[in-house]
Amino acid sequence: MLVPDMDPLAGTSWSAPGTVAGFASSAPNPVLMQFAEEELRRVGRGRVLDLGCGAARNAVPMAQAGWDVVAVDLSLPMLVAAAERARTNHVSHRVHLLLAPADRVPVVDGSIDLVVAHGIWNLAGSAAEFRRAVAEAARVARPGAGLFVFTFSRNTFPPGLPPAPGEPFVFTQFSGQPQCFLTAEQLVDELAAAGFVRDQSVPWQEYNRRDHRTPGGGPPVIHEAAFRRR
Repeated sequence: MLVPDMDPLAGTSWSAPGTVAGFASSAPNPVLMQFAEEELRRVGRGRVLDLGCGAARNAVPMAQAGWDVVAVDLSLPMLVAAAERARTNHVSHRVHLLLAPADRVPVVDGSIDLVVAHGIWNLAGSAAEFRRAVAEAARVARPGAGLFVFTFSRNTFPPGLPPAPGEPFVFTQFSGQPQCFLTAEQLVDELAAAGFVRDQSVPWQEYNRRDHRTPGGGPPVIHEAAFRRR
């Protein structure tokens, strides 16, 4: 249930009307949609957890494809927009919206067949928060469940730029706020520690990559890859 006037992100850009409107009109990720379609064929019928669902750009198409979707976000206006998108697309019965952070998900252990972390783990303000969120994904995932990851890459910055003091992959130079930017090796290692292994069916992509990057010099470089719960 969505409770009015209880928005943890009130006053931030994530709950600003312009940001919400932009997310409400965003198209789904086609690589994720293909992976989700293949996963649904594999499991027959299942539940997907969409972490940081925003205005349901991915959640609603996955529900239309036949998934039961648990969609989690920490912005109440985003979830209101998600509910409207689900309603207008006639899948409200398949989209279950929860106001919760990615590192404390109110979902039963081992009940999810596909976890989607699309543009959410990079928002963690510390390695500890990142690892809690990954551990939550591992907790709720069934053995063999798929994991789709879309997150910031260390290649957003020049090689010599140091992370925040005491942090292995947290940088503030992109937005002024601490966010996670992992190398491919760090991402694989962090997920392996939580019980996820690489799924080669989705080619590893690094979007927006170019040489001679400078802080604030364009969009972030983004990892896109799939994994599987051991």
